[in-house]
Amino acid sequence: MLPFSEACERNKGPILTILTAAFGRVRQALEIGSGTGQHAVYFSRHLPHLRWQPTDRRDWLDDLRIRVEREGSSNLLRPIELDVRQPAWPVAAVDAVFTANTLHIMSWTEVEAFFLGVGRVLEPGGVLAVYGPFRYRGEYTSASNAAFDLALRDRDPASGIRDFELICEIADRQGIAFDVDHAMPANNQLLLFRKARAPGAA
Repeated sequence: MLPFSEACERNKGPILTILTAAFGRVRQALEIGSGTGQHAVYFSRHLPHLRWQPTDRRDWLDDLRIRVEREGSSNLLRPIELDVRQPAWPVAAVDAVFTANTLHIMSWTEVEAFFLGVGRVLEPGGVLAVYGPFRYRGEYTSASNAAFDLALRDRDPASGIRDFELICEIADRQGIAFDVDHAMPANNQLLLFRKARAPGAA
């Protein structure tokens, strides 16, 4: 039996509602940390105008590839291995990047590597969508998020719920500006960023 995430099943509908508008003109979307592949299968099926590229680290690839082969639509590409710490990501330029529930399980060095990589592959005017829990001015949005953060750090001191302000700061260093913060179910957020267009571009 393939790995299955109840959280993915619960949040895929609300996320799709926002991505339908945010990715309305997208041609090629790159997903970082596709995990079980449930998001990749669902979003690509409901956004048939774009090609969806799922990725993950090597440990997840076998099951991810099986799910894509069994359940994927024609616009869902074969998963590829991608570690955000790679100096060069194995993808061409894309006009959208999506990631869900990844930044809080990465180390801070990996978070910085994530934004550095996105800055390299995201085309000017492209959209970055980041889903997950965040803190604001050092404060949690709920008691459950505070408990979740404690559990994360007990398991791995390098992980943890990230501060919204710091995420915006490191994104901005790569020319990726914060756009919109959408409140989501279960005390999560969907942050949208956009990469600056070249001067004079339409």
